[in-house]
Amino acid sequence: MTTQTPSLTLAEAIFPQTGLALRVKQLVLVVAGIAALVLAAKIKIPMFPVPMTMGTFAVLSIGAAYGARLGLATILGYMLIGALGFDVFARSSAEVSGLSYMMGSTGGYLVGYVLAVVALGAMARKGWDRARGKMALALVLGNALIYVPGLIWLTVLYGLEAPILSWGLTPFLLGDVVKLALAALLLPALWSLVGRARK
Repeated sequence: MTTQTPSLTLAEAIFPQTGLALRVKQLVLVVAGIAALVLAAKIKIPMFPVPMTMGTFAVLSIGAAYGARLGLATILGYMLIGALGFDVFARSSAEVSGLSYMMGSTGGYLVGYVLAVVALGAMARKGWDRARGKMALALVLGNALIYVPGLIWLTVLYGLEAPILSWGLTPFLLGDVVKLALAALLLPALWSLVGRARK
């Protein structure tokens, strides 16, 4: 019986891999990841029928690039900053932020962010982030993990009679296709660059 050797994640494959330098690298990556999540959440690109934010792109990409543990530390750090009242989410503001915002209609999607990061990290550990086809499938699965708790929480808040899918799913699908395609191209391309750098 053979066992598959776990693959390195992209974050593990670059820069120091042992000792104090590794810890410094991890800290820098967590801080950079949180900054990327904040920036991505605030980007609004005109798109029909609703503007496209880049939050899910950042979440899924960080999960795949960082792996489950480092990705989880990053997304939880982001959530903690948001819970403390800082304006870090897509529709948060100085007036609506913190736990009150997180328990609102976006709350289920934030839970989905955590699930998606862990899932993408686990699939990256199996090498799914190195080929476009597998990466695309991983991203679709991760995106589904964002939507499921998001739609469930909307149902809890507003009831089964509310048009939950037209509120929380269908307006975002076109933007999701664009973001998932971009991420599916980005991660394998970065791996190609890493491979060339090692030659």
